Amino acid sequence: MAVKIKKSSALVALNITPLIDIVFLLLIFFMVMSRFEDEDNKLDVTLPSASEAKPLISKPSEVFINIDLEGKYYVSGAYMTLAEVEQVLRQASADNPESAVIIRADKRSRIDAAVQIMNACNKMGLPNYSLTTSPNKG
Repeated sequence: MAVKIKKSSALVALNITPLIDIVFLLLIFFMVMSRFEDEDNKLDVTLPSASEAKPLISKPSEVFINIDLEGKYYVSGAYMTLAEVEQVLRQASADNPESAVIIRADKRSRIDAAVQIMNACNKMGLPNYSLTTSPNKG
């Protein structure tokens, strides 16, 4: 007597209706969202002005100031005096008052060199400064 194996009907009739529904809904969603995006830019709006508003001249940037063991200042790899560093900070403040100043001081240098840079940042109106450290290895 031969054994009859009945093939499963589940594999033959794969239902793709839910997949078509999801793709259709995603298509509608992206079409509607792209339409709303265009509408915001087409409105004829006269914006108010403010006397104290400052335009963002350049994107926020970081100024790295390195201080070596002897207390010498280096900006972009070039040695600078404190007056030259103040000029760089003045220019950074004029370009964007939100610029960040990163102070990298040698751990064996005198704290006075780093304090002078922090004081210069405050004078130039750059309150967003920080003194970096290395991660604790141990």
